[in-house]
Formats: sequence, C-alpha cells, structure tokens
Amino acid sequence: MFSLSELAPLNQHQNRSKLLKPWWEVFMDYLVVLMLMTSVLACTEQLSRDRVVCIPLDPLTANTSNHSFSASSNVAPSPSSKPHSPHNISPNLYSAARGRRTHLVYQQYVYISQVCYHEALPLCSRFFPYMALLQSLVLVASGSFWLHFPHTSARIEHFLAILAKCCESPWTSQALSHAAQQENIQEKELERRQPRPPPSSSSPPVTRTRRSSIDSGTDSPLLKRSDSVSSAVSPSPCPSTLSCNSTMSSESLGPPTHFPESKPSVMVDSPRQVISLDKSDGEQARALFERVRKFRSHCESSAVIYKVYLAQTIFKMLMVTLIVSYTIPLLNKLSFTHTCHPEEQALVGYATFECIHVLSSLLRKLLVAYLTLLGLYGLLNFYTLSWILHSSLRQYSFHSLKELCSLRDVPDLRNDLAFLLHMLDQYDPLLAQRLSVFLSPVSESRLMEESLERRWGEEKLRAMSSVDADGCSRLQLVALPRLPPALFTLSQLQVLKLELISDARFTAQVAKMTSLREIHLYHCTAAVDPSALGFLQERLEVLHLTFTQVSEIPSWVLSLRSLHELHLSGRLSSEGGVGRSWALGSLRQLRHLRVLVIRGMLQRIPGELYEVAGSLVRLEIYNEGTRLLVLTGLKRMVDLTELLLQDCQLERLPSALLALTKLRTLDLQHNNLRTLEELLSLAHLRRLSCLRLAYNRVLALPASVGVLRGLELLDLSNNHLQSLPPALFTLLRLRRLLLAGNLLEVLPVEIKALQLLTELDFSGNRLERLPPQLFSGCLELRILNVAHNSLSSLPRGIAALSQLCRLDLRSNSLEELPAELGCCSGLHGGGLLVEDWLFLSLPSHVRDFLTSCPTSGAYSEGHSRPESDSFPYFSPTQWSFSSALESQI
Repeated sequence: MFSLSELAPLNQHQNRSKLLKPWWEVFMDYLVVLMLMTSVLACTEQLSRDRVVCIPLDPLTANTSNHSFSASSNVAPSPSSKPHSPHNISPNLYSAARGRRTHLVYQQYVYISQVCYHEALPLCSRFFPYMALLQSLVLVASGSFWLHFPHTSARIEHFLAILAKCCESPWTSQALSHAAQQENIQEKELERRQPRPPPSSSSPPVTRTRRSSIDSGTDSPLLKRSDSVSSAVSPSPCPSTLSCNSTMSSESLGPPTHFPESKPSVMVDSPRQVISLDKSDGEQARALFERVRKFRSHCESSAVIYKVYLAQTIFKMLMVTLIVSYTIPLLNKLSFTHTCHPEEQALVGYATFECIHVLSSLLRKLLVAYLTLLGLYGLLNFYTLSWILHSSLRQYSFHSLKELCSLRDVPDLRNDLAFLLHMLDQYDPLLAQRLSVFLSPVSESRLMEESLERRWGEEKLRAMSSVDADGCSRLQLVALPRLPPALFTLSQLQVLKLELISDARFTAQVAKMTSLREIHLYHCTAAVDPSALGFLQERLEVLHLTFTQVSEIPSWVLSLRSLHELHLSGRLSSEGGVGRSWALGSLRQLRHLRVLVIRGMLQRIPGELYEVAGSLVRLEIYNEGTRLLVLTGLKRMVDLTELLLQDCQLERLPSALLALTKLRTLDLQHNNLRTLEELLSLAHLRRLSCLRLAYNRVLALPASVGVLRGLELLDLSNNHLQSLPPALFTLLRLRRLLLAGNLLEVLPVEIKALQLLTELDFSGNRLERLPPQLFSGCLELRILNVAHNSLSSLPRGIAALSQLCRLDLRSNSLEELPAELGCCSGLHGGGLLVEDWLFLSLPSHVRDFLTSCPTSGAYSEGHSRPESDSFPYFSPTQWSFSSALESQI
C-alpha cells in the first residue's frame, strides 16, 4: 500500500503543473472529459442493450406489402376511417385471427436477428461508440503530452521547483518591496518638482495600487507568506538603486541627504533600514541565484518545449479535422429501419426481413453531442494555434518591471524559458515578477552587498587563497560590490585577481600587503587613493587588464614606475595608438617595462610603444584575426629578444624583422603565410634560436632555411608541406623539429646529420617507413612521435636510442613490435604509446620491463601524452582559466 507521504509529491506535482495551463487548456481538458463520458455512455448502452428486431416479409407479397406499408405509414387516417363500433362487429365470436402467419419459432427469430445485426446494420451503427472512445483517449493523451515528454518534463519540473523556491524566499518579498518603495520615492520627488496638480488627481493611490500589485499574488499555490520578513517595517531606499546602478559606492553611506527642492519635512536617509536576512536565508538566496543562472543558460540554448507544444497543437488540430471529416457523413447512416436479405432461406423459409435498430435514436443524439463538443474543442485548438503563431513566444521581456528603477536591468529571455514565462503569465503574471528578482543583476548585487561584511572575513579570504606551482599565493574575487576590508590584511598575498567588481578601490590599507607583486583586473575599473598610489608604484611588477573599451583603462596604470609586465586585453583602436585616451609619450614613466602583451584588434603597431622600446625585450600581439597592416614600428624596437605575432593575417614575413638583430624567438603561428622565401633575409639574425611557424599555409620549405645556423627549435606543424629540402638537415644545432600535421610521405635519410636532435614530431603525416639512419645518427633523441601515419614496420636499430623516453606509435599499420624495444631503458614505466593489442605482441619479459612502474596501464592509449609543443598535455590539476567568467562558460 502507498503511504500519504509517497502520494504527496504526486499531488504536489499536479498542483504545480496547472500553473503552466492557460484557460483554453483547462477548458479543453473539460471538453475531452465530456467527450470521454459520452463515448463511455455509448459503449455501455451498446454492450447492454444493442440489438435488432426482425420480422419476415412474404416473398409473394413482399413488394405489395412494402408499398402498402409505406402508403399507410405516410397517409394519416381520415376521420371517416374510424374503427368499427362494437355493435358493428359480427356476432360470430369464433371468427378467424387476423394478420399474417410466419411459421417461425422463437429460436429462428433470435438466429435471424443476429445474422441481420451483422449484415444489415452499417459499420457506424456497430462501432461508433468504440471509435469515439478511442478518439477521446487519443485526445486525452495528446492534451498533456508536452508536460510528460521526456525531453520537456525535466525542464518543466525544474522550472516549477525553481519558481516555488523563488516565491518562498524571503529575499523575493524584500527585493520587490524595496523596488516599489524606490518607485514611490521617485514619483514623490517628481511631484514636488512639478506644479501641483488639481485636487481631483490622485497620484498617491495609483502608486499604492502599483506597489500592491507588485508584491501581491499570495493566492497562487506556489506562494507562501514568509515569517522572516515583516511587512510592518518597510525597507528604505538603497543609494545604489536611486542612481539605477548595479553597485553601491562607499561614499554613498553617509549622513541623511536632503533634496534641494523638497520641503524640510521630507528627507531620505541613505543608510539602509532593510531587514537583513539571516545567514541561512542569505545562503539559500545566493544558491537560488546560481541555480536560476544555470537553468537560464540551459533553457535558452534550445526551444524544445516550444516546438513540442506547437507540434502537439497542430496534431490535435489535424485530429479534430480528421474526426469531423468522416464522422459527419455517419449521421445519415444511423437509420431506425433496415431491410435484411440473409442467405439463410433454407433455414427460415424467408428471403427478406424488415428489421429495426433499437439504439439508433440514442446513438444519433450521442453522436450529435460528441460532434458539438468536438467542434468546441477544435475552435479552442484554432485559437491556440493562432496565439502561438501571432505571438513572439520565444522572446520575453519584463515590460511591467521596466518602470521600476531597481529592476530595469532584468534581461530579456528567449527560447524555452521565454515560452514558459508566457504560459505562466496566462495563469498569474505576478509569478513571473517574483522570478525576475532572481534574474536581476542588481538584485544579486544587493544581496551580495548585504552579506559582504558578514561573509568575507579574514579567515574566509585566507581559506580561498591558493598556492600555484611557483609557490605564489593567489586570491581571486569575483562579482563583489566592493573590496572587502579584510583583504588588505593579507600580508602574504602575492597575486590578486579581481573580476567584475565595479567599485574596487585601493585605499591606504593596501600598504599592509607587503608581498603583493601582481594584480589582474578583469572588467574591473579600479580606483586608487593618492595614499595608496605610491605603494603600488614601488611594489607592483605585473599587471593584467581585461576591458571592453579603452576608457576603462585606469589612468594610474601609466604611473607605475616599477612595472615589468603589462598585459592588455580588449578592443584597441589603431587611430590613436593603444587608445584615444593615451596621448603621445604617456608610457614614458614605464621605464622598467620589459614584457608587453596585447590582445586586441590592431591595424598597426601603436606609436606609444616607441617610448618603451629601449627597455622592452618581449612583445606579444594576439590580433584576433584582424590584419596587421603596418609593421614598420618594429624597426625601432632593436632590443627585442622575443616577438610573437599571432592571428595577424600575415601573408609574408615582415621586412621589419631585419632590424631586430637581438631576436632569439620568433613566433608567427596562426597566420596566412604561404611562402617562406624571405627566410634568406633573416641570415644576419645570428641569435635566432626558436622559429615557430605552425598553423599557416606554407606549401614548401625553401632551401634558404639552411642560413639559419643557430636554430634550435623549428616548428612547422599543421601546414601543407609535401617534402623537406636537404638544406634543413644542415642545421646542426637543431634540437627540436616539429612537423606534425603535414603531407610528408618520406623522411629523408639526411636526418642522421641532426645528431643533437632530442625531439622529433612527424605525427599526422603519410610516412610509410622510417629510415634506419634515424636510429643510428640521432642518438640524443628523447621524444619520437610518429603517430597517425601509415607505418607498416619499424626498422632495426631502435635499441641504439638509449635516451629515448617517449615513443608514440598509435594509429599506424603496424602488425608487431620489435623485441629490441626492451633495450630502451627510458621507455619503461609508460614511455611507449601503442594500442593494447599491439603491445601484447611483444614477448612477456619485454612487456614486464616496459610496465615496471608504480602506475599501471602506462602503455594504453589513455596514458599521458609526451610533453611536446605539438601535443601539449595538461593534467586535471593544471587546468586553469584566465577568469572565472570563462570557467563558467
């Protein structure tokens, strides 16, 4: 048996589901129930009373009798044709019986009635009740299909659960009452500034009515009055919401502020008088904000509920059209009398019978009632379909809340979440307003602002700090109203990351953070007090700025004399250098700047960089696919040792590189380089040791590559190379050669000349064999990656590679592995990467040697990949994101 506690969730779910049923859905449910009752009544009558009664017709007088019967039935008796009076009756009391003798017994009547029931009655008279019952069941199932479909029911149940939590949360009533009070205060202020209206106008009652309409709605089954928030004490306005901003500045918490044009009796106190939530309610409200945010991102990604509901409505409309199309003609076939011609004359002696259908009249009335209900059902479906097609149900905007200053930032919704709110508005629009509290960034900011002082203590901040691989103490704060005062007590903190903090301010207390060396500002316009600027000028060495507009760059950044690294990420205008607000020579104070990283969309090298050209040693530009047209400014940066130009749409090597005689690393990855003929001009760059040209469109490597005698790393991965010139193998200092993802079919035997080679990556090519000279010449090889090729065998001599510690042979055509792999001592413990079945082809003692490591399964495909630039590997503990916002995405 079921307990009441087990049945309670089912009843609760049914009560919640009705919130998403508009009036026409409820009306259609009642109509379907009536149609179902009509069909059940017809089935019951047919099963219990349905039969036909038949009498035979004389074969000789069948026609005449039929004619006389019809004539007598159509002609009414005249007054003259009265029955004979008793005195006219013959005195013969034993006269013969009148009528026609049939010579049939009772069993023959029963038999012929059953035969004629199946032969004389049409199909509609026999099967209409069952068809109507089946049709009603289909309409019942299709009426709530969108609520029970697997892909939609989970979202709907989640939405209803979130809605119930939003209605029960004390923060909902507090936020709505605060918004209503803010609107009331602003309207009163406008009334005082405007001429006083005539006495007939009653603006205060209007305001009162609007306020009650916002915070009412307790009749809904989801709404419960919270005892934690009393309606007797109304919250006073927050200074942040008076200015329609999402955060509150620290200066706004001051003495009472009088309006200039108001009377002395009316004032607004800046300190908030709201009823603060306790710790548990605040935690639940913050968790509910996060839950709503995740549910919104999940629901707005698709419109499954909308499409299922539209398909359900179209299906019901087609069902009604189909049922009406073949049911209306059946009305004329429901007749009371039927003529039966059974082929049983040998048994009963008659060929024609006159039959009557007992339930024909009742079935005809039930059919008319069924069609009437079906017609109303079809009209409602037509109305639903027109409402869907003529309304923008995949877009939802809180128009009623735009007038509230505190809730103007409620975002517009789309897809499934917008459709659910449209359906919810048909039941009660106040429920959507309560949900909007947890969609408003201002509301979330106010909640975080109230819990800031209580939650972000020194112990909490120390617990949130982490230590990276370099031993630096790091702390990241996201979406806070302002910096917690306890932050400045962390004297051991070295790296501080601030994100989406609109009112971040460094006060004189920052001098207590004696270990602070690096600050990250992600979309955070931080202000610095004059007393704190001197400390930052002397101590800050690394600064990361992520912004949307150049105007968000703080002006105090240009005065950081001890800054060594500056990272700028955002839209940068090329018309005025780094930005229009940066005048010429504004970088002169950054005389110790050595590293500059720019992530933006530049069209030329900013002219302001010339001022730091004497100290700059590394320049990185990630241009996000925008073509860098003017590179002549590089000629003045003669002290550069590292230059990185990625996503700059470069088609040739820049000529400005000729002036960079101290250059050691040149990275031109992710461009459109097609030819490398300019390599000859780089011959005088004698210090160049690292050249990265991966992810370009290079078709051929010219022989002029041989002039780069000092190269130690050459990366040409993911290009279109089909062959390698012999001059490549004259680079005797080359230690790392990365050629993955090309079209190479042959590895030249000249590879043996690269005796200092420690890493060779030829994965993702078309190699069919490896030259034996590779194993006899490149004895210093430590990493060999030839995965995803067409190798059929390995040449002998691999045992000579005593330094080999990573060998990747996956996704080739190998049938067996040489046993001499056991001689490569560096491969034991997971250095060999092959398929499981290929590994088992080795002798058992070789397998035991290669797997002799505390970590088992090192030979399988799931093991860690070689530490190569072409195939970088990051363990789960090394996963990181540049911002918490990116981690959420």
